[in-house]
Formats: sequence, C-alpha cells, structure tokens
Amino acid sequence: MLQGSTLLLLLDIVTSIICADNNGKKTVSSTFESYIVLVWQNRLYLYTAAAVFVGVWFSMKMAKKKTFSTPVNPLPYKAVEHKVYSAEGKLAHVSEVKIFYGSQTGTAKGFATELEKEVKALGIPAQGIDMKDYDPDDRLGDECSTKSVCVFLLATYTDGQPTENAKWFCKWLEEASTDFRYGNKYLKGLRYAVFGLGNSVYDSHFNTVSKNVDKWLWKLNGNRILTRGNGDCNVVKSHHGSLHSDFLDWKSKFMSRLQSLVAGEKACSGNRKKPLKTEDDQATREQLSSGEELVESSSGEESAGSGPDDRGPGSVIDMEDLGNMMNGIKKAKRNKEVQVGEQMRLPRLKRQKTAEEEERREMITPALRAALTKQGYKLIGSHSGVKLCRWTKSMLRGRGGCYKHTFYGIESHRCMETTPSLACANKCVFCWRHHTNPVGMEWRWKMDPPEKILLEAVENHQNMIRQFRGVPGVRAERYEEGLQVKHCALSLVGEPIMYPEINAFLCLLHTQRISSFLVTNAQFPQEIRSLVPVTQLYVSVDASTKDSLKKIDRPLFKDFWTRFLDSLKALGEKKQRTVYRLTLVKAWNVDELKSYSELISLGQPDFIEVKGVTYCGESSASTLTMANVPWHEEVIHFVQQLVDMLPQYQIACEHEHSNCLLIAHTKFKVDGEWWTWIDYERFQELVQAYEESEGRKTFSAQEYMAKTPTWALFGASERGFEPKDTRYQRRHKTKDISGC
Repeated sequence: MLQGSTLLLLLDIVTSIICADNNGKKTVSSTFESYIVLVWQNRLYLYTAAAVFVGVWFSMKMAKKKTFSTPVNPLPYKAVEHKVYSAEGKLAHVSEVKIFYGSQTGTAKGFATELEKEVKALGIPAQGIDMKDYDPDDRLGDECSTKSVCVFLLATYTDGQPTENAKWFCKWLEEASTDFRYGNKYLKGLRYAVFGLGNSVYDSHFNTVSKNVDKWLWKLNGNRILTRGNGDCNVVKSHHGSLHSDFLDWKSKFMSRLQSLVAGEKACSGNRKKPLKTEDDQATREQLSSGEELVESSSGEESAGSGPDDRGPGSVIDMEDLGNMMNGIKKAKRNKEVQVGEQMRLPRLKRQKTAEEEERREMITPALRAALTKQGYKLIGSHSGVKLCRWTKSMLRGRGGCYKHTFYGIESHRCMETTPSLACANKCVFCWRHHTNPVGMEWRWKMDPPEKILLEAVENHQNMIRQFRGVPGVRAERYEEGLQVKHCALSLVGEPIMYPEINAFLCLLHTQRISSFLVTNAQFPQEIRSLVPVTQLYVSVDASTKDSLKKIDRPLFKDFWTRFLDSLKALGEKKQRTVYRLTLVKAWNVDELKSYSELISLGQPDFIEVKGVTYCGESSASTLTMANVPWHEEVIHFVQQLVDMLPQYQIACEHEHSNCLLIAHTKFKVDGEWWTWIDYERFQELVQAYEESEGRKTFSAQEYMAKTPTWALFGASERGFEPKDTRYQRRHKTKDISGC
C-alpha cells in the first residue's frame, strides 16, 4: 500500500509539472531551456517528493528490522525458577558461582549452603568456600578470567571485626586495595556480589565487614553485579522482619540477576553507584540498598569522571595544597594574635612565646594521619611510623626474601621497616608514598623521645606479624622468628637523619642487638659526619648531574648540589659499610655513566646498588609512567658499562625479582670469593666495644663481613633467589619487578 501510494503521488507531481503552463505559452515539446525553467519553477514539488520517498524507505527498513529481532526480556526469578540451563548453551557466560562465607556461629555458612543448592538447581556449577581455606594472593586474581561469579556472605564480629575464618582474606584485600604494586585494575573482570550479616543494635559497626569488602573489591576494579545486601538480626529494624528474610529477599534478586548474566546480559539498567567512602554516609547507603537492586559498576568506570574538584568531606588533600593551607592558617593566626596582643597591651616577649609554641606543632596533622593510616602505616607519636614490608610477608610464607637478603644476608621476615621522621627534604618523582609525607629543611616540630619510638615500633611490628598466625602458607618456624626483630630498615619514608635524636635511637637499636640500615637522601652532610656507627649506611644517588638531580629529586634546598657533593664526601669518611643507591629512570638518568663514575670516585663506597625505578601508579605529583621503568636486562647492561669505568669494582650479586644488582669493591673479594654478607653477631660485639670505649675503639667494614653463598652471586642460575624458598609469580598478571 505504501509503495502504491508513493507511485500515485509521484505521478500526480509529474502531471502537474507538465501542465503547469495553462496559457499554452510553453508545451512538453519545448526546448531544453524550457524544461529547466519549468523544473526550477516547480522545485518545491520535487523537494517534497524526495523527502516523502526517503521517509517511506526508512520506515519500511525499520519495520523489517523489528520483524526479525527478538528483544531480551529477563523474567522475574520465580517465573523461571525451575528452568535448567545446559552446559553447552548459555552457560558459557557464567562458568561457576563461588560462594565465600565468613562465619562465626554458622549462620553465614548455612546461607551459603542454601544459595549453593538453588544455583545448582539451575544447572550452574556452584561451591561454598570457607574463606580460611582460600588464599586470595594466589587465586583471587584468576577469578577475573574464568567467567565465574563470586558471592561474599560476611558476618561482622565483635567491634566491627571480621570473623576468625575471614581475617586473613579481609586483611589481604585491604592492603591490596591501597598497594600500588597491585594497581587499581588488579581485579578487573571479577564479577561479585556481597551480602552482610550484622545487628543494627551495634549501630557504629553494623555490617562493617561487608561494606569494607565491597569497597575494597570495587577499588580494585571489580564489577559489582548487585547492590550489597544488609541482613539485620535486629527484628525491630530489619527491612523484612528477620535476618533470614533479609537474605531471602536479596537471594531472590541475586538469582534473577544471575539468570540475566547466564543469558548473556552484560549491563543492567539503573544508575551506577560506587561505595561511599565515609562511615558518616551510612543512612544514604541504606537508601541505596533498599532502593536500587540491580546496580553494576566498577571503579575504573567512575574514576575517569572524578577530578580534584570532586573531593568530599573524607577525601585526602594533596600535601602541597595542605602546606599552602597550613601556611595561610598559620599567618591568619599570627595576625590575630598580634591584634589581640596590641589590644591587651601584652609584652613583646609573651607574643614571641606564643609564635614559638605555634611553630612547634605536631608533624602528623589529622588529614595526614588519615592518609597514612589508610595506606597501612602504624603511626607512632607525632612524627614516626612503621609498616610491614611485603618482603617480610613473602619470607614468612617461604616465597623468598628481598634483595638485602640476597646481598647482605638479612632475614627478611625479621626485618622491621620504620622511620623516626616522616618528613623529607626532597619530593622525588618516583616517591613510593605519592608525597603524602610532609616536607621540610629542618626539624621544626614537636619531638618524641627515642625510647618511645623504638618501643612502640617493635610493638606495632609484632602485632602486624601476629596477624599472620594461621594464614595459609606461613611457616611456623618463621612466624616464631618473625616476632623477634633482628634488623631495622630506616628507609620507610621521609628522612630519618633529620630526627635530632637519631644517634640515641641507633644506640637503642644496637643495645637490643638489632642491626641498622639507614638511608639518607644526601642533603644533610653534617648530620652524616656526626652519625654513630651503623651496620650499613646508604646514600641515595638518584642522578649524577646538577640538572638531572633537580629534575628527579626536586630538593627543597637552594644549595642542594653543594650539599649533595658534601654528603658523598662525608660518606667516604666513614669506616663502616657504606652504599650508594642508584635508581635508574629510563630517559632521565641512564646515559650519565661518566658522571656517575666521578661521583663514585668522590665517595668511594663499599657497595653500589643499582636498581630499576619502581612504578608506583599514577600521581598528580609525578609524570613517571611504565615507559620509564627499565627491564632487568637493561639494568644489567648499564651496570656492566659502569663497572668497565671503575677498576676497583666488580659485579657481585643479583636479585632479578627486585630488578637490582650489587657492585662491590674488590676488597670484599677474598681469594676469589665474595664476602658481601654481614656477620651480625660480630657487628654487635664491635659496636658494643665502640660505645663502651666512648668512641675510641673504632672498627672497619672488613671486620664484620661474611661469605656470600653461591646462589646469590651474579651469573648463578638462581638469579638471587634463595633455593630453600619457592618462587611465586601471579598468574595472568604483569610481572612484578619492584623491590623494597
């Protein structure tokens, strides 16, 4: 009918064009020019005909397309409750449902069993998993590529803590969500849903565990397929009258959503919501959980839209902005104090005292405390901190130690990483902490005594070790050894040498027979000269020229280059073990071989560690990318070229997993064998004699050296990995080449 009507309309238009001249002045047989004039005079009819023709054609095409399409309309769960999916058909979209439960009294386990049976009734493989039997470090990343759906049924125990069987899983997940080595794409592709079991009588801890797990999974770019469910044991406030009724309601929504996924549905309608970051927004969360059920989102989709102007009340302020804010507040307070002083006619001395007290504020501000605590730091007093190194965890589980274990024989599971000063005088582009620590050129904060710092550092370290009791893979003998601190790496963050009582702190370490590894950024030469003996003293040599050092370290001192060179000279005056620490940044400092050799001649260190830079993730404070990270073979090539220019040095050791090599002075090569390891008991004897003689009885690095095992040497087949341990690499993930 549409085609016939169209033809009649066109015929009518053509007829009207032919008969347009009613006076007979022009006919059909007129000349070609007459036709052109006639068409131009009737162009409106032609335009109308063309528009009608195109519209009719488009309508016919769309009608034909709708005739052959079959829209997907997922039915409610109850309507298809007994439908079973075959293993050869739509089940390709969901391979399995894994139901993790954290249970203390057995309720969550019962819910997991109930859900498992219903999923299996649909013909979909399912299994309930006790979280204490599941190692997320080994297996959770694999769930991203297996088309499985992970369900987490989590009870909240005393004081908002996870149940005993879920403690390790939750601790690992929390640390992974803030650890740049995993990255914010670590769980991309993981489809998950969370249901919490709690009691709203304990309002401040209501379903804390499920909220946190949901948040951490989302931060790692997990794909939430359903809004978190909040089960409530308090029948008065329960949305459905009881905890089990809450679960049944959530389960019904989950089963409907699961069938949609099996049918191949990739996205669902509704606004995309992310977990709210602060506990103050609990009421809003409850509205979300009851209002929108089918919510699918991941952190990767929403982070792209966030910017610096989108900060909420709980957001972290950049330290540069915080410094500007503090300066402004400080200036305003001073002006106010001056005005008050003038009005009250206070003496000048009293006003100076007030300003001095204002100057001696605490280093750790509330915003800084929140930021560092979120990153896993255990803060001590007003300016110190301790954190568990990932290599400590690795060696506890028999998965190898850090490069210090390979190069110098430390026991990584007995090493405490701490700092008595979170402040630093540099803002290095490759800073692991993304510049969340404060900066300064001198000590101007309140100061805690060294006894307090050491006592609380050891206590916090031991508490973090205790959390690994019963964790899958942790070796019992290493767990017991790990509780006894034997080494202290003063390299956590900041500049430890800025702490005015650093010598007293070092003496306390040695009194407790704890070895000391102190790292400094070569901006405090006088403090280096006045240092008491340490087990091993490091200087970071991040560049070899003034321009490149300014570009990479971004020091605060105007005379940074003079301080840098003087620090290297001060290091050369030390009799104990000294180390240059070179960090290679591709396209920044890898072409400065001659300049590096000149700096080495200046300080004459015992050892030179050369390490590829570790990429810490995106940061507004740095332009560093993965393109700046050298491959291990590139680091080897650089080291070989550097050694050719240093007649008194040779390559001694290698730790491939940390992308690091050790160059050693030939005085540590005795009868053709390397002695780069440390005799720690001998060092304690020597340093004790030094202190008892009030510094008169000195000693040298050769007096406490030990033989290096063959597996640690450069060129060995183990490439620096302890044979007694088991090498582990994450499957389906980018190779980790970072180190501590």
